[in-house]
Amino acid sequence: MKTLKIGDEAPNFEALDQQGKPIKLSDYKGKKLVLFFYPKASTPGCTTESCNLRDNYHSFLAKGYEVLGVSADSAKRQQSFIEKYQLPFPLLADEDKKVINAFGVWGPKKFMGREFDGIHRVTFVIDEKGIIENVITKVKTKEHASQII
Repeated sequence: MKTLKIGDEAPNFEALDQQGKPIKLSDYKGKKLVLFFYPKASTPGCTTESCNLRDNYHSFLAKGYEVLGVSADSAKRQQSFIEKYQLPFPLLADEDKKVINAFGVWGPKKFMGREFDGIHRVTFVIDEKGIIENVITKVKTKEHASQII
């Protein structure tokens, strides 16, 4: 797994959000973007992380950040996740893993003694020019907003 690092140019991507609307990195040109990758919608850790970002969403906006989540879930599952937890930001349904692979967050994982390939919980902070200014690989789901801001 080769994850991007600070100073790298963020890969230009295009994927569909929970409503089937295309979202591209270029949509965020001139804005800072918090791009967080999570393994699976509506699972305990992903819910805690997403709700922490939701609860601090206005702080992100006040500092000029947009927030965008990405997982390999279907658009329907992403939409249910948003509705259930009132998430105010879009979630990409990256079922073909194009964005996930472009950012290098797919790879071997261990969980409960089992090894498998999956999405690593990683957050990228991208500046107004599309350059990665921070990469958070040790995400604390309950306090992720404070790790970013």
